[in-house]
Amino acid sequence: MASSSRGQGGIQQLLAAEQEAQQIVNAAKNEKLARLKQAKDEAEKEIAEHRAQLEYQFQKKVSESSGDSGANVKRLEQETESKIHHLKSESSRISGDVVSMLLSYVTTVKN
Repeated sequence: MASSSRGQGGIQQLLAAEQEAQQIVNAAKNEKLARLKQAKDEAEKEIAEHRAQLEYQFQKKVSESSGDSGANVKRLEQETESKIHHLKSESSRISGDVVSMLLSYVTTVKN
């Protein structure tokens, strides 16, 4: 009978050791899942920061180029006005000569 009680005690020890091992494995799995979740959260944070930085740089470029575009439009408008003014003044200056030349061609009779 003493050997059967020792056998029962050994079985109880094995069961207790198996339960302890299972608890250790479960704790390790939980710790691994927690580390994975933390790594995922950190990666998502880094991605969000990177995306925000890229968006900021993009918006900065857009605002810079649209500012340049406005300056270019203004410069082109000024150049156009200047050229129009120059053409008007030139046409006024030579319009008398052109009218005289046309009249001479119209009134000249060819044989």
